[in-house]
Amino acid sequence: MYELNQKIIDLVPYEPISGNYKIRLDANECPYNLPEEIMSQVLESVKNISFNRYPDPLAKGLVEAFAHFYGVDPDNVTAGNGSDELIFLVESAFLEKGDKMLVVSPDFSMYNFYSSVCEVVCSSFIKDSNLEIDVDKLIERVNAEDIRLLIFSNPCNPTGRGITAGQAEKLVSSVNSLVVLDEAYMDFWNESLIEKADKFQNLIVFRTASKAIGSAALRLGFAVACKKITNALRAVKSPYNVNSVSQAIGEIVYNNRDFLIKRQKTIVKNTKKLYNRLAEISVGINGFEPVEPCANFVFVKAERGKEIFEFLKARSIVVRYMGDYLRITTGTDAEIDELLCGIKEFFK
Repeated sequence: MYELNQKIIDLVPYEPISGNYKIRLDANECPYNLPEEIMSQVLESVKNISFNRYPDPLAKGLVEAFAHFYGVDPDNVTAGNGSDELIFLVESAFLEKGDKMLVVSPDFSMYNFYSSVCEVVCSSFIKDSNLEIDVDKLIERVNAEDIRLLIFSNPCNPTGRGITAGQAEKLVSSVNSLVVLDEAYMDFWNESLIEKADKFQNLIVFRTASKAIGSAALRLGFAVACKKITNALRAVKSPYNVNSVSQAIGEIVYNNRDFLIKRQKTIVKNTKKLYNRLAEISVGINGFEPVEPCANFVFVKAERGKEIFEFLKARSIVVRYMGDYLRITTGTDAEIDELLCGIKEFFK
């Protein structure tokens, strides 16, 4: 009888919080849908898709719109079916069985998960007590252990903290390994290396349409790198990895630059409000401490996190429960107000 191999036999499917809730602040999504004006453009573009044809394998129109939005050369951009595809692609294609890769902790769990499927050796660099990365120690670790791939999110999911562009540049230029900076949340900060990605021979910068761009439904991720790495990525990816619908809609969304910038500023403003109000609530409460973020969520040390999570959930508000921490996505003004009322009620 056929048996599954050891690396997948105990795996279980990813299960996000399911069900209908009035307020969802658990997945770091954009709280705003596309406005009617852009929706009209989307519907018109979908009408013109040849559904009987395969999509453009290089997603040329989408890549050009993305590149124009960020001020990079489209020849250095690879489009993916979400950043998850790109993470798996890099780990499976750029590493060989037994190679060493390094992640930081805490960080996005999928980096480590894919390493086991790709049969590479993955170890962790632990952040300090303030959830910060000591860049000098990280450089030392990468070089001492012959690491082939270093991958981490900047700003970090789930902590919301990050290293500066200067620190990131020092890191990349001081190691021989391939470095992947997952800048999924960099639209909410201003410490990116995306415009310098093509200047390094060992750097890939990831971006996503799922956060500030507000298009998580499209599953669009992008890798920006020098031409050598970009050519390799395009060669190893699936030929038609981004479907025609996502390409068409994504191109329209990225071309609405003024709208995206305005909405991004609103989310940054709301995040500051969320953090400041949570900090006010935390005064005098032991075991409840928000971490100041540079992303679109607030990471909260919460000794009673499970109780708070269940209390809010009973009021149709869901956040992300992570053991001794809660991760709370920035919502609309009204959603933030209702969340804060719920947390205050809990502590009363």
